This record gives sequence, structure tokens and C-alpha cells, in this order.
Amino acid sequence: MSITEPSATRTFASVFDEIRRNIELVLRGKTEAIDLAVTCLVAGGHLLIEDVPGVGKTTLAKALARSVTARFGRVQFTPDLLPSDVLGASVWNQQDSTFEFRPGPVFVNLLLGDEINRASPKTQSALLEAMAEEQVTVDGTSYQLARPFMVIATQNPLEHHGTFPLPESQLDRFTMRLALGYPDRSAELELLRGRRQFDDIEDLNAVAHAQDIIAMTRHAAGIHVSQALAAYVADLAARSRSDGRFALGISPRAAMALIRCAQVRAAAAGRDYATADDVKALAVPVLAHRVVPQARSGPGASPNSDLIADLLRSTPVPVSTAPATADP
Repeated sequence: MSITEPSATRTFASVFDEIRRNIELVLRGKTEAIDLAVTCLVAGGHLLIEDVPGVGKTTLAKALARSVTARFGRVQFTPDLLPSDVLGASVWNQQDSTFEFRPGPVFVNLLLGDEINRASPKTQSALLEAMAEEQVTVDGTSYQLARPFMVIATQNPLEHHGTFPLPESQLDRFTMRLALGYPDRSAELELLRGRRQFDDIEDLNAVAHAQDIIAMTRHAAGIHVSQALAAYVADLAARSRSDGRFALGISPRAAMALIRCAQVRAAAAGRDYATADDVKALAVPVLAHRVVPQARSGPGASPNSDLIADLLRSTPVPVSTAPATADP
């Protein structure tokens, strides 16, 4: 695949790799998390980064945004934040005696929602329409958002005072959830020896354009998904809904997101078809935050990631997902 102008000579895999390597300049030792973040962007999804303070959540979001020539916005979520502070509002124009819509920070390509769980449920829900339909409705009028559009939200899983946990309807709109974890020893030594991430981010140059991302998303949507692979994902979803350990199983939206991300992973590897390995590699970050276990706490509780891993082990894998000469 050749990317359309202004990157006509580069392939999907080369642009994907350039974005990944560009982010690695400021976030070292986190190749897997960076791959997932770029995959999420190209899949047309939204990303939830959930981890303790100081490990690089905001750094990853800002580096991803600066790697693409696109509009970037940031909202610091607080308990007193109003929906209009995110979406915008209609303001009375005295000159022509009409209401004039003034767009909020959501009207960008990449929106960083910092500490999203500090906002009230009313403000959190203001993003639901934007994340699902790429539009917002204010005073009965709908406004289209820019493309590509991605919400990158961060939250601290250990801080509960003054926070409002994201409801299942909101979590299901996040294509992926990932954690960065602490840096390995070599990466941390680099930081301690004076490699300051903030200065590096300010010097980071874009290596792709918004139109590149749109072209990559379109190309990934054409990656071959065999009937056997689609049936495999459908079986994962069906088993989760009938498994007694799940109070809420895999939704159709989650299953479709898993397929889209698998297509992006295949394209980044230079393949024109997705495999079961693509699905299994992405299942936990795409699915774990969307399901609800029967026992949320106590001795009978299992981490969501373990439940998804068990689901993968117990679901038969198709023998082959490569394109056939006549795929029914």
C-alpha cells in the first residue's frame, strides 16, 4: 500500500514504524505499549491509559500527537468541569442578535483527557456521542468532528478519593486500555543521567500527516479477514456471554474493534490478511476493560485479563486464516 499525498512513496508498514520510532525517542523501553497506541490510532479508536502517576501516560499521549501533523487539544478533567467546557456552547451574539456556536476543545484530531475519572458522570458522558459517532450535538444541532479523531484518556487506578469510575458504556467506547508500568533499569538510568522527557517532546517533529492516518485506516479496513477468523472472534464473544464468570461479556462493538485492530497489526507486519495470532495478541488490551466479572472483589474474583486469557485458551483456534482462492 502506498500512502496518499504528502507521503506517496511510503508504505503502510514504513509509516507505522516511523511513528513508533519517533515516540520511542521520548518514551524508552515501552515498545509494546507504543505499538498498541499507534495501532489504536490507525484503527480509528480511542485509548485509555490507566497507570500510577509518573510513568509516562501524558508523555505517550503528547508524543503520539506530536508525531502526526494534526490538531491536538488537552482537557484537564476536574470535578467542576462542565460538558460545555469540553463540547462548546452557544453564545449570544449581540451584533446580529443570534446565538453563535463556539466549539470546545473536542474539535481537534487528538484530544488528551487527563485524569478523566475526576470529572462528574455528566461531564464524562458528554464524550459518548463524540467517541461513538464522531460528532457532538449542542442545543439540538449536530456538528461533525475532524478526522481522524481520537480521545486519549488517562487515569490513576489507585486513586479513589474524589473520582468517578467510568461506567461500562464509556469503557466500551475505548478501543484499548493499556498500562505502561515502570521503566526497565536501562531506561530509568538514562532518565536519571539527565535525559529529560519534557524537553525531548518539545523538540519532537511530526513524521506523518493526518491524511496519512486516514489513508492507513482505509487500507487496514481492506485487510482480508477470513470466514474462519470472523467465526473465531464470534465464538470468543459468544463464550464470554454464556460463561458464568462473566456478568457482562464481549459486546458486538468490542468484537468489531478486535477485528479492526487485528487488521492494523497485520498491515503493520506487511501482510494482506489477519490471523488468529493477531487476534490473540490484541485480545487483552481490546477486551479486558469491557467485560465485567461476576465477582468484582474478594477471594472469588479474577482479574479481567486472566478471564480473557482463559477464554482464549478454551476457544478452538481456526487452522488457517490465510486467503483462499475462493473464500465463501
